[in-house]
Amino acid sequence: MSATAADEARGLINAAEKAAARGQNAEVVRLLERARGIAPQHPPVLNALGMFALKSGDFAAGRGYLEDALKLDPRAPVLWFHLALVCRAQADAAAELMALDNALALDSRFYLALLQKATLLERQSKQKQAAQIYSDFLKCVPEAAEPPPAVQKAIQHAREMVAANTAALESFLKTRLASTRSGHSQPSLERFDHCLAVLLGKRQVYTPQPTFMHFPRLPVIEFYERREFPWLDAFEQATEAIRSELLQLLAADADGVVPYVDYPDGVPLNQWKALNRSRRWGAYYLLKNGVRLEDHLARCPKTTELLAHAPLAAVPGEAPTAFFSLLEPHTRIPTHTGVTNTRLVVHLPLIVPPGCRFRVGSETRKWEPGKAWVFDDTIEHEAWNDSDESRAILIIDTWNPFLTTAERELVGAATAAVAEYYQ
Repeated sequence: MSATAADEARGLINAAEKAAARGQNAEVVRLLERARGIAPQHPPVLNALGMFALKSGDFAAGRGYLEDALKLDPRAPVLWFHLALVCRAQADAAAELMALDNALALDSRFYLALLQKATLLERQSKQKQAAQIYSDFLKCVPEAAEPPPAVQKAIQHAREMVAANTAALESFLKTRLASTRSGHSQPSLERFDHCLAVLLGKRQVYTPQPTFMHFPRLPVIEFYERREFPWLDAFEQATEAIRSELLQLLAADADGVVPYVDYPDGVPLNQWKALNRSRRWGAYYLLKNGVRLEDHLARCPKTTELLAHAPLAAVPGEAPTAFFSLLEPHTRIPTHTGVTNTRLVVHLPLIVPPGCRFRVGSETRKWEPGKAWVFDDTIEHEAWNDSDESRAILIIDTWNPFLTTAERELVGAATAAVAEYYQ
């Protein structure tokens, strides 16, 4: 068939589609017959004839046209999908499934074929298998500002099917695992519970996204086990003294509080626009980028003493940093990630009114005064103060405990060298 004939047939098919939209069926028939006369063995012509026959209720003719088209072009997913539509109209479930599987073998993300396969399985009362395919459909359906009503309805039904299946699976696992769980203490099951929550879609998987340096082969842990940092005992025991020092310095040196977010003009701010150069998220620094602020430290003798004995991350000109973090009422710190997973971040809560929360990855916690935690800030995290009072915590950097002494020295040297290069 010549290219000219193919182009002319394509033009007739487009005209037929417009006529069909206007309800001019006689004109559709005329245009498609003309196209068949020009290109009788052209798959798009046979496809158009088949789909018109399907819409007209002539399922046998529609199936014949589409089967002929597939003999000529068996690697066209849309032809297999249209054949599945005709087979559904004929109540031939076996042929419908075969056609859908062929379409998906050629295009595994063909979301309409996934949707039809899911609904076929659901009609056959194969609810579990249907839910799995509905889940695939939800992952593949294109994002649109305003999906067509039919697609919106399909998405909602798919979500309901997936949710119902997840609930049934969770109940099944709870029964099956009960005897195994009973032989172990709850603290030892925390990681497994996290694993199960991810399996059930109740928690997401987050990975480190450092803005500067990523160190490979370090564990990806949102909140580290507190018992792995026994040196924090001294900080927790001194919570009242540290809080007292904070209140005294705020009364005597309120101007020492500076905006934590402080980007210069010309920097793309993205999520930081609302907080840039704002004391809504303020910081009273004791150590900043490895530099001691002696006048600030002098106001906090107990805190200074504790910092002197802590295993702080040390990188000349970059770390450690230690500061009192002050979050004003009704202020949210947006999602963000830190600079490197070679260090971890410590929070010691000092003043925590109700309505304050902190999320790292898939886990959200509430600060409790005097109870420290350690987390990897290269995992997406955010914070809220929904109260009418300010929230205050002490934040310090510590080395990631999985780095060797040699690795710490080299990380420090490399970081300093990068800074020197860009001076």
